Amino acid sequence: MGAKLSGGGGGSKLHVDQNAEINVTPFVDVMLVLLIIFMVAAPLATVSVEVVLPKAVAKPQPSPPKPVYISVTRDGSVFIGDFPTSLDTLGDDMKKAIGARDPDQERIYIRCDQKTRYAEFMKVMNKLQDNGYYSVALVGEDDTQ
Repeated sequence: MGAKLSGGGGGSKLHVDQNAEINVTPFVDVMLVLLIIFMVAAPLATVSVEVVLPKAVAKPQPSPPKPVYISVTRDGSVFIGDFPTSLDTLGDDMKKAIGARDPDQERIYIRCDQKTRYAEFMKVMNKLQDNGYYSVALVGEDDTQ
């Protein structure tokens, strides 16, 4: 293997010709070898031993309870789900909505209109806390569309 470093005239400048073309032949050779290896190995990867698996003894988990949504409209009206309520009866209506579930473990979701006054929202929050509902989540609209 050799390289021509100078021209025939014996000039003092070093000149090396560069080849910028990509040699695809080794790449194709490697791909073909890998293809053959995978074609041979794929049938060997299947399981041919028959095994009788035992039945699962775990009991299915109950589905989580339906979440409770409280909606506060622009004019300050309060709804539990689709049913209207008021601040005076919010605690009793919440007990009816969650049934026999534990209020300490229940998460309440609050949705408010954009134009709802903050004071109206805080009245609902305070009434929920007065009745023992401390796990409250706020629902907003996802605007990353």
